[in-house]
Amino acid sequence: MRSIVILNGGPSLTSRLMGVVRYAEDYALKKGHPLHRIDVVKLPAEDLILARIDSKEIASANRTLAEADAVIIASPVFQASYTGLLKTFLDTVPQKGLAGKMILPLLIGGSLAHLLAMDYALKPVLSAMGARHILGGVFTVDTQITRISSGEMILASELIERLDTALEELSAELGRRSLMRSEGNAGVDGPEACTALIGSLRVQIQ
Repeated sequence: MRSIVILNGGPSLTSRLMGVVRYAEDYALKKGHPLHRIDVVKLPAEDLILARIDSKEIASANRTLAEADAVIIASPVFQASYTGLLKTFLDTVPQKGLAGKMILPLLIGGSLAHLLAMDYALKPVLSAMGARHILGGVFTVDTQITRISSGEMILASELIERLDTALEELSAELGRRSLMRSEGNAGVDGPEACTALIGSLRVQIQ
C-alpha cells in the first residue's frame, strides 16, 4: 500500500485547519495507507529559519517526506499566500524533493477571496520542486468548520463531500500507480500513467 505524508504548515495545533488535517488522517488510515504527519510548528524554529538541513529533526522530517508516495499539504492562507512557516520548511527540502509524488493541497482561508492562493502561490512552488502530479486540492472557508467546547471540530457536510472526493481521487491514483508498477509498465510518467491520470480527472481530449 502506498504511503502518505501530511505536511501541516499551520502555526497552531488547535486551529480550524486541524479539523481538515484530522479528517484527512482518518480517511487515509481507513483506506489502509501507511501515514505520517509532519507538523512544521513542532520543528526547531532556529533550524528552520537558518535552513539547517543537517539538524536531526529537519533531516528526519525530510527523510519521512522523501519516503512518501503522496503528500497532503495543509496550510492556512495569510496575506494571499500559504504560511511562512511552511515556506521555511520547503526551503530545507532538496530542489526536486517532490519529484514523482502525488500532491494534494488543502488550504483554509477567511473568505473565497483567498481561493487563488492555491493556484498562484502554492502550486508554482510545488512544480518548481519537481511535483508533476498535483491534484486540484480543496480550499476551505473557516466558517465551514465549527469548534465545539470539547475541542472537537465539526465539518460542514459540503466540505466533507469535497474532501471525500479529493481524498478518494488521491487514493485511487496511488492504487493505479501500484498496479502499473506491479505489471511492469513504463512508470509514473509513462503514457499509461498519464492516461490513468487524465481519466481520473475526467478530462476529455477532443
